[in-house]
Amino acid sequence: MSVLALPFPVPQSRTEWIGVGAVTGLAATMQFSIAAAQILLGVAVVAWLVRQRTAHRTLKAPSFFWPLAAYGVATLLSAGFSTNPAISVVDTKQLSLFLIVPVVYDFARGRRADLLLSVIISVGAASALVGVVQYGVLNYDNLGRRMQGTLSHWMTYSGTLMLVICATIARLLFGSRDRLWSAFVLPALVVSLALTLTRGAWVGAAAGAAVLFLVKDFRLTALIPVTAAVALLVAPDALTTRMQSIGDMTDPTTRDRVAMLQAGVAMVRDYPLTGVGPDMVGPLYPTYRTATAVQASNPHLHNVPMQIAAERGIPALMLWLTCIATALRALWRMRRTATTRALAATGIGAIVAMLVAGFFEYNFGDSEFLMLLLVLMTLPFAAARGDGADA
Repeated sequence: MSVLALPFPVPQSRTEWIGVGAVTGLAATMQFSIAAAQILLGVAVVAWLVRQRTAHRTLKAPSFFWPLAAYGVATLLSAGFSTNPAISVVDTKQLSLFLIVPVVYDFARGRRADLLLSVIISVGAASALVGVVQYGVLNYDNLGRRMQGTLSHWMTYSGTLMLVICATIARLLFGSRDRLWSAFVLPALVVSLALTLTRGAWVGAAAGAAVLFLVKDFRLTALIPVTAAVALLVAPDALTTRMQSIGDMTDPTTRDRVAMLQAGVAMVRDYPLTGVGPDMVGPLYPTYRTATAVQASNPHLHNVPMQIAAERGIPALMLWLTCIATALRALWRMRRTATTRALAATGIGAIVAMLVAGFFEYNFGDSEFLMLLLVLMTLPFAAARGDGADA
């Protein structure tokens, strides 16, 4: 009697079944419902903790997790020394999302990592179609009313699309399976991102794609200007106007971002070690606002490195940069291995896109975006563990 071989390792215990199911559900819901995703993450964390305790395991995680955890400790110190600790301590609850790394590392090991990437790409394609319908049917087609897909904000939506585009290109270029599906959904993802009118995400996606093209074959980078040229020819006026405003220093949003950087520098100068405290940039911004600023207030500085330095201090920024550098170095080595090549390329593309887009938006502080980024960064490391139960 033959047994059908499943394309992924079968969980060995009820706890593992629950954990694998919760992590798979997390991958499926991150781009649609933050509430559902966080509930499933909670279930996965509980299952992971039970496994850790019953099996008397030591904590295992990818190398980049340790500087990320240290960054979390620096954030807690910043909250303690904040200009308003009551507000800052509450804001540190987002640090719980860092548990995604050891949880996914455990429950998505081996071939499950590829399955999760397939789920993320497929859900991203469905989300892209929702956005296209919003644009074409519901008139979400201007800066006053922009596509947001199934998420709460157009910036979050464009950021997640950017990451999924990098994952799709990575699988198309470096994968050994599901490449046809990736080629099929990629146009919808690109069109949907373009229609969000989000310049930072455009530039981030282009940077992530460019790095992936360079790694595969530098001649592929010619596709980026060709795609942009075609977009300018066929795109609606709102899109072409938005594209032409990239780098325009007379644009109000561009001038305001420069003013935010100036305010951030002043905050870092006054609070170099622990920053003003998590979630305190917004309340203090009017005090540091320059005369050239456009907006009277801003909740954050629209720049990831500056936001971290101003909020949490220079040591926290150094730890965050160490985390990113550690991840990139490990992923660069893993791209040479057949079993992790596509997933490692996904992680590299996602990190590069986050870094470039992060010069124009505080995407690392967006919970939906952060959850997806951490999953994509962790999957290559989980795949490298193999399918063994105790790998």
